[in-house]
Amino acid sequence: MEVPCVRVERERGEETRQRLAEADLLAAEFEIEVADGNLYLPVTDRDRVPEDLPVVSRAVGERDTPDTPTDLLGYEPTYERLGDIVILDEDDPEQAREIADAVMSSDIPVKTVVNRASKVKGELRVRDWEVLAGDGTEASEASRGSEDGSSGTETVHREYGCEFLLDVAEVYFSPRLATERHRVAEQVEEAERAFDMFAGVGPFVVPFAKRGAEVVGVDLNEKAIEYLRENARRNDVADGVTAIQGDVREVAPEYSDWADRVVMNLPHSADEFLDTAVELAGDDCVIHYYDIQHEDDPFGPGEEAIRAVAEPEYEVEVETRHVVRSYAPHEVNVCLDVRLSR
Repeated sequence: MEVPCVRVERERGEETRQRLAEADLLAAEFEIEVADGNLYLPVTDRDRVPEDLPVVSRAVGERDTPDTPTDLLGYEPTYERLGDIVILDEDDPEQAREIADAVMSSDIPVKTVVNRASKVKGELRVRDWEVLAGDGTEASEASRGSEDGSSGTETVHREYGCEFLLDVAEVYFSPRLATERHRVAEQVEEAERAFDMFAGVGPFVVPFAKRGAEVVGVDLNEKAIEYLRENARRNDVADGVTAIQGDVREVAPEYSDWADRVVMNLPHSADEFLDTAVELAGDDCVIHYYDIQHEDDPFGPGEEAIRAVAEPEYEVEVETRHVVRSYAPHEVNVCLDVRLSR
């Protein structure tokens, strides 16, 4: 049977397989084929495959599939996987518990199922969760979150060769942004000095350091900084990472005129910190500015705000205008890669 497949060199096969799995794009009912030095990874939806991955039609074998939540429920539920935690976003409590029970009964390797109980809130950007399944008292292999070493909401997430220990109840983290983080990380060059103004547990910091950059990560959330330091150690980049808990506006004077690259992933209010980003920038600096705007003019407000703060001290060149994802009806999450040249 011919199905859409991502074609990739064998040496990049596992990395690509993980990437597709994290995006729930692998078609588990078909075999992965190997031919002529390439892997052919069957996918469920060719239109959702990232543009940098070639998709071809190919005849592949079918295979016996494990029990999935869809098999058990009779319909396809919506959920995200973060390590061994499954995340739901269901308003109906009965349906949420039905899905959670199906997930736990399926062959998905899962420790805990949680449901979002609030929006992201407060300066620390955390949300409330309802634990629907999994008792949350048995320590996983990676666990260290509570006093007895266990936490039902702690997990290890892996993306693009990095691993991140985190607790979804204590820190903000979105697995949906893995492709975007990788896009930015690939621009980093060895010996760069990079500054992440809202670093969280290190999903930008760690891959930057792996590429040989000297990286400073700042976050208000004390727990996030603890996890950032642990993740730098886990990924063998602790020597290249400085993690600071505090308000980036108070930290910035210590790194004035320092950075070759600045990440501003605080899309609802990054514009309020642009003066700090410009303070951090060296003579030639790329700023990755994240924003949420109406689809009719997604980039204009951000570009105008950057120019208002940076000019005339810097020449401002927008190198990339990039839509990261749809955020809400008629609103998009975007990134401007902007070079400031003094």
